[in-house]
Amino acid sequence: MHITFTQSAPEKVRLHVRIVNSGADLSDLDPALIDGAKAARFKGSPGQVFEGFEMNEGVLQRTALSGAGEVDADKRRLNVERAGAALTAKYLTSGEKELVLDLSHADLSGEEAAAALLGLRLRAFRHDMYRTKLAKDKRATLEKVHVIGVPAETEAMWADNEAIAKGVELSKRLTSEPANILYPETFVEVCETAFEGTGAEITVLDVEQMEELGMGALLGVGQGSVRPSRILAINWKGGNPGDKPTAIVGKGVTFDTGGISLKPPAGMEDMKWDMGGAGAVAGGMLAIVGRKAKANVVAVMGLVENMPDGNAQRPGDVVTSMSGQTVEVINTDAEGRLVLCDALHWTQETFDPARIVDLATLTGAMIIALGHEHGGLFANDDELADQLLEAGAATGDKLWRLPLAPAYDKLIDSPIADIKNVGPRGAGSITAAQFLQRFIRKGTPWAHLDIAGMVWADKPGHSWDKGATGFGARLLDRFVARFES
Repeated sequence: MHITFTQSAPEKVRLHVRIVNSGADLSDLDPALIDGAKAARFKGSPGQVFEGFEMNEGVLQRTALSGAGEVDADKRRLNVERAGAALTAKYLTSGEKELVLDLSHADLSGEEAAAALLGLRLRAFRHDMYRTKLAKDKRATLEKVHVIGVPAETEAMWADNEAIAKGVELSKRLTSEPANILYPETFVEVCETAFEGTGAEITVLDVEQMEELGMGALLGVGQGSVRPSRILAINWKGGNPGDKPTAIVGKGVTFDTGGISLKPPAGMEDMKWDMGGAGAVAGGMLAIVGRKAKANVVAVMGLVENMPDGNAQRPGDVVTSMSGQTVEVINTDAEGRLVLCDALHWTQETFDPARIVDLATLTGAMIIALGHEHGGLFANDDELADQLLEAGAATGDKLWRLPLAPAYDKLIDSPIADIKNVGPRGAGSITAAQFLQRFIRKGTPWAHLDIAGMVWADKPGHSWDKGATGFGARLLDRFVARFES
């Protein structure tokens, strides 16, 4: 979707929409339209849309109102974003190719106006490339938005928001692709194309290089697949030279059968999105790089496919991680932590980061605990946890903090190795986080985000359709902004 700014509405465009606040004065509209809004109980609530028709200089004009709620609401920015997204949801497949968006009626700041455009753009993402017989009335038609009535600073702020939109779209695209199209090698290729010409430095480790480094935990997960594993690192040096980078690390299991501990067939197709953590990291990094953030950031993604095979690792195997710690593999379906432990250790050894945040669709237990409303947050540092909670609240990528404690840590002690990869049934998400914490250097602020319930949705949300949500990409961008020089 192309968004352009203009002083006046192009005459040829028949669909005109405006964002309005709760209880807005609509007296400049056609009386029939005003009566229609009242009859439809349109109050300007966030995301509420009313459509009608009015005569404009002898031409029948399609007019819509989208509510942004109260001006002084605590979540004003997100409400305005929702107003923009609601318009896309209504008109993306409407047959209209263009619309005029009037932002002069909602008392918006430049930041809020840019947020409305972000919602409009994010809600437009669709993954239709494999649908060859899509009915005409189901196809996306809306291509261009002409924006009028914006505060002076909106265009500059939209430039940053457009970079964020591109990052979220990359995350959604990666998460949406089927596993026969997206696997470790092609994940790397997509990212290499996306970051081409941005100034970011890309490093790729192949299986032989990871074997030399001793990444037995990560490689053990991928050894049952014909798709070779990869480590992908994207390094952005936008901050002060010599400043330690912020590291963001993602689990990228491009398909997870569970391995020898095979998952039930029902619903296994969903495991194409078990790389959602890596997708969030890639998308967040594209946003950070795209807006030329004044910060040093490194993104690392561990990319594997977990398959059952004669060469696959077995329950009871013992593997040696890059850190030298040995792991008894009790369940091959607890594979994400094995990928992350080597990726986390390599990140620390290679980049010596000031802080680390990892993202992973790590445990089904997190969905049991938090459903699809919050991602789980675990941290060894209260300040870091608070920073991530704030970023989540500001972007709508909501997090909820859960505990780490020595009592949980004891649950993953192994009788024959340094650690086992699962504990008992209870506190499954916590013991998974405790596992990862054993691979974090003492004194390094670290947080783990278990986003298993958040990267995919069975129903539309305020800025996504059914399917990939892009959860985490905006959160990471907002979090990194805190450390810009």
